Amino acid sequence: MAKTPILDIRNLRLQRGDTHILNDLNWRVEHGEHWVVLGPNGCGKTSLLASLTGYKFPTSGDIHILGNTFGENDWTELRTHIGLVSSTLNKLMAEDEPVMETVVSGKYAMIDLWHTPTPADRRAARAILKRIECLPLADRPWQHLSQGERQRILIGRALMAKPKLLILDEPCAGLDSVAREHFLQFLNRLARQPKAPALVLVTHHVEEIMPAFTHALLLKEGKVSATGKMKTTLTSRNLSESFGTQLRLERKNGRYLLNVQLSRKAMM
Repeated sequence: MAKTPILDIRNLRLQRGDTHILNDLNWRVEHGEHWVVLGPNGCGKTSLLASLTGYKFPTSGDIHILGNTFGENDWTELRTHIGLVSSTLNKLMAEDEPVMETVVSGKYAMIDLWHTPTPADRRAARAILKRIECLPLADRPWQHLSQGERQRILIGRALMAKPKLLILDEPCAGLDSVAREHFLQFLNRLARQPKAPALVLVTHHVEEIMPAFTHALLLKEGKVSATGKMKTTLTSRNLSESFGTQLRLERKNGRYLLNVQLSRKAMM
């Protein structure tokens, strides 16, 4: 018997006044898949995430999470199945809060944990810290973490709620080249873990796509430009269409590089 999709979006439309932010968007994420969402600024990535997490109400269409439908089920409860790591959360963390408590706070969907973690909470958090390769940081305050360490801890915080879907909204923003590569290698290891949730990486940069990612969703002006398995979707032609300029995609050792093909007129 086939499993219920983790995420099933059908004919999603988000309209504000005369502006169509998302237009008849369809997207389906199955168990075992890891997706990359790509597109230029203003293509609808942020609005799509806001719709998924219930912070923006669609004008029409359906969003199904694990068979539950937006508007028909308690979306507060359904949010617990969706982990979100974003720069917004990074800025909200309490500076003096120890890493252990930051991770535990994910279980309670709470910023700045106000009660003492139970022994069970601590055991679960230690297991997650080990899983995300951050156990030595358990007692370190948030303010003394590097940007890359903070991103890992936020992932651990999201994992505390045992989500089926983990959304990473431009997690490499603010990282230098070395820190970014360390983080991406970690992300690739996380994706390959047997009990890993389905990952969705939202990014502008193909260089951040690791071999563990299996599918891609390309957006353009609020519509799906291309979608499907990485090999057939992430192509020079599809990226050029999505970004509205001539691009050439190169692939080497499972990683990607994008070259912009500027015309002579554009270079003058």
